[in-house]
Amino acid sequence: MHLHAFEVSVALIRELRALVARLQTHDADLASQIRRAASSVPLNVSEGRRRVGRDRAHVWRVAAGSAAEVRAALLVAEAWGYLEASSLREPLALLDRLLAMLWRMVH
Repeated sequence: MHLHAFEVSVALIRELRALVARLQTHDADLASQIRRAASSVPLNVSEGRRRVGRDRAHVWRVAAGSAAEVRAALLVAEAWGYLEASSLREPLALLDRLLAMLWRMVH
């Protein structure tokens, strides 16, 4: 499960590259926030693989929080009209899948 969550989180970043580049022209701060939060997910998933007990669960909860932040930021970008809703289908589907994996990893 842990390796699969890492792979999905990296796939999410690949899916976000063009969207974040497009968003950069409208709102550089929001684009930067998405980059940081999206990068945090695989980094924390990977870090958690080397931790044990509550410490492991903590970094996986941080990964889930970052994934939720990416999801919210994409919806905010769409609400501002910076990104089209149709361009968010795949990233949002990956985020939902990833959040479900992280929930199972923590619980």
